[in-house]
Amino acid sequence: MPRSEAIPAIEVDAAHIVELERALARVAYLLTRVRRHDKAMVQCGLTMDRASVPLLRLLADAPEPMRLGELATRLDVEAPHVSRQIQRLEKAGYVERVQDPDDRRAQRVEPTASGRQAVEAVREVMRGWMAEALADWSPEDLKAVAVLNHRMVDAFLDHAEVIGDLGATARERPSA
Repeated sequence: MPRSEAIPAIEVDAAHIVELERALARVAYLLTRVRRHDKAMVQCGLTMDRASVPLLRLLADAPEPMRLGELATRLDVEAPHVSRQIQRLEKAGYVERVQDPDDRRAQRVEPTASGRQAVEAVREVMRGWMAEALADWSPEDLKAVAVLNHRMVDAFLDHAEVIGDLGATARERPSA
């Protein structure tokens, strides 16, 4: 059955959707710039490329070690990309491979103590930047934005066909 038949159409205010998309594009742009990443690495005292940070964060937030294929699916990238990043992170001492308890031939990846410390250092820098930028916002406004952003991500996950079953695990609220 086509998706439009499965889910009733809801009228949305197109102008607000346009503005929301513009705002999200601006946030994504600001958070993913090379200069911001480089500045964060200097402040943290770390040497890590931009592609490694979300991968290491995902591993640090996972309740158990993950397979490379699952990491690629979660990050919506090709498996060879994840393999290269894991090799870099492993060489830097941020992750380690462990045997998959469900398949002796397979391996999973988990962060080392050093990897968890690196993630927390990056999060602290990002939180500091956010706190500084939003210092004049009320606690109520900050809470409302956080709640609405989580709600929006959940709605995106509910409607993202390419993600499939990922929605249940991606809904777990990250600590930062």
